[in-house]
This record gives sequence, structure tokens and C-alpha cells, in this order.
Amino acid sequence: MTILVEPRPSRGQALRLALFYAASFLVIGIQLPFWAPWLNGRGLAAEQIALVFALSIWANVVATPALGALADRLGRRRAMMIALAALACAGYAGLWPVLGLLPLVLLNLVAGSAQSALMPLGDSITLAAVRREGLVYGRIRAWGSLAFVAGSIGAGGLLALGPTAGPGDDRVLFLVLAASLLLFAATLAMPQAAPAVPLSAPRGAALGRLAADRRFRIFLASAALLQASHQLYYGFGTLYWRESGFSDATIGALWAEGVVAEIVLFWFSAPLVRRGPLLLLAASGIAGIVRWSLVGILPGLAAAAGLQLLHALTFGAAHLGAMHFMAGNVPPQIAASAQSFYAALSAGLGGLVVLAAGALYAAYGGHAYPFMALLSAAGLCGVWQLRRLAP
Repeated sequence: MTILVEPRPSRGQALRLALFYAASFLVIGIQLPFWAPWLNGRGLAAEQIALVFALSIWANVVATPALGALADRLGRRRAMMIALAALACAGYAGLWPVLGLLPLVLLNLVAGSAQSALMPLGDSITLAAVRREGLVYGRIRAWGSLAFVAGSIGAGGLLALGPTAGPGDDRVLFLVLAASLLLFAATLAMPQAAPAVPLSAPRGAALGRLAADRRFRIFLASAALLQASHQLYYGFGTLYWRESGFSDATIGALWAEGVVAEIVLFWFSAPLVRRGPLLLLAASGIAGIVRWSLVGILPGLAAAAGLQLLHALTFGAAHLGAMHFMAGNVPPQIAASAQSFYAALSAGLGGLVVLAAGALYAAYGGHAYPFMALLSAAGLCGVWQLRRLAP
């Protein structure tokens, strides 16, 4: 008698992948709230800080797809990740002694571009393991969100212990560099990508067919629109809540609430994932229409707290849906290229939307949020088109 045993997911492999996401988002959790004040301490004015951030976004639009394509061509994604993590560490270490706009811009571009390119490469390896080993992507990715919260709260607490930050205070840079070294160690621990079955056509032709696929183009546009709908919230959410009379402690709790809601969705996402990625993307679009239509209309802390719970769907469901759509529709041999292109498109569209969001917020304040609902509605229309075109 033959007994068939279904292979169990490798817990060791899941742990190494989770470590990568935790280390990646630890860097972001420290950097996102405190990098602008650090640049200001190095003598940069607000306009120059905005220039640093804008150039980083547009450099990633070019560098991320190029590095993803190179990783696919070489067939050595883990080695590419190790090299990029080392380059990011070198870039951040190089920032220690420098002053002046030009060197700060250049080293930020080096470190930021290398760091940003890591995520789609890590996603491609993780999703391959999800297919091969039966791992739950949401539970692996949830550790990144947990690390983001820990990084933001932990860095804030450490900075509060010492003297008030001022010119020459490099504690933020030290924390970012330490977290980047942890990320380098995490890339060393990443599992090797499984050998890919050779493509039946040249890699360039496979990428061309994917780019010419109408479903894939609609997916890219829809997923990017769903993520871009968050730009007003990311850029001006704190300012709006302050103008609404909320304390900084309350605002911090609201930001944390959104991330915690996202973590809960990631952790318990398996039943939703089995229903298909289009359901997740559609849930994001519907939740975005509700969330962004009501944020600037419903006053009070209770309304703000209730609407923050929708972050689980507007961001979390969109991310899960996008990752699983690509896992099911992109050949593994060009997965890094596709992941990198999606990341670059989302960043590029986000950069454009954040510029528009600034003008809208200046003109309308909190009443600008319904314009973000239009982006969610456009993304939802794209998902509906995908459903009609389902193979």
C-alpha cells in the first residue's frame, strides 16, 4: 500500500524569509519618521529635503526595474540581494562625515536605491517559496509590519532618552546604519531561489509577452492606483489630525492602529487568499472609496479610529492581492523583473500623486480626501475589467 504524505511547509525557511521582512521594515520604521529631521540637522532646508526625497523616488523608478531584470538575467537573486544590502550599508556609512547638499543627495541615492531594490527581489523569492512549500505569504509579511511599528516606537523612545536632537546629532543615522547591517545579515540568511525551468523563449521575448498582455497591464494600473490613493494620508494625515485638535500621542496611536489592523489581516489572510487575488483587490477598492470619502467629513476621534481600521483593506488587501496575482500569472523565471517593475510603477505614480496631494491639501484641507476616493474607484473599475477578462 502506498501512503501519500503532503509535504509540510518548512518552518526554517519561513523564519529566514520573515527575518528579511522584519529587517527591511525595521530600517523603514526608523527612517520614515526621523530622516527628514536628521537631514535638517545636517543643514538642509525644507525645500532641499523635499528634493532629496523626490530624487530618491525617481531614481528608484529607473534603478529598481533595471536591477530586477539583471537579477533574472543572472539567475542569482540572493547574491544580488547580498550585494545591494552591502551597498546600502556602505552608502549610509558614507553619510557619516559629509556635509552639503550634493554629497548628501548622492549618498542618499546610492543607499536608498539599493535598499528599495531589495524588496521586490525578496518578494520574488518568497512567492516562489509560497508556491513550492505551501507557506502563507501574509504571515511572513506580517513580521515586516510588526518591525515597522517596533522601529518607529523604539527609535522615538531612544531619541527621547537623550538630549534634544540638533545639528551634528547622528543618533538617527547610527540607528539606520545598525538596522541596515541587520538587513545585510538577513540577506545572507535568505534561502536560495529554486532553479528555474528554462523559458521556452528568450527572456526578453517572455517579458515582451507579459508587457503585451492586456490583463497584466490592467492589473498593474489597478494595483498602482489602489496604493497611490494613500498618498494624501501618508503625506498630510498627521497635519490634518493636528488641525483637528488631536494630540501627537493620539496621532501616534492612530498610525499604529492602522498598521496593527494590517498585521491582523496578513496573519489571518489564508482563507481570503484562497478566494482569489481579485477579491482582495476589489475589497481594497471598495474600502478605499468608503475610507477616503468619509475621512474629511466625519469629525471626532471615534470616527478617525473607526476609519483607521479600514487600512487593513485599503493597503493590506491591495498588497496581498497584488502579490498573489503576480505569483499566479508571472513565469517564475521573470518574477524579479515583474516585481521590480510593479514596485517602480507604484513609486512613480505615488510620486506624481503626492505632488497633486500637496496642492489639493493646500486648497481644500481635509476635504481633499475624496479626490483619493476617485483613485480607489478607478482601481476598482480596473479590477472589474480583470474579472471580465479572467481566463
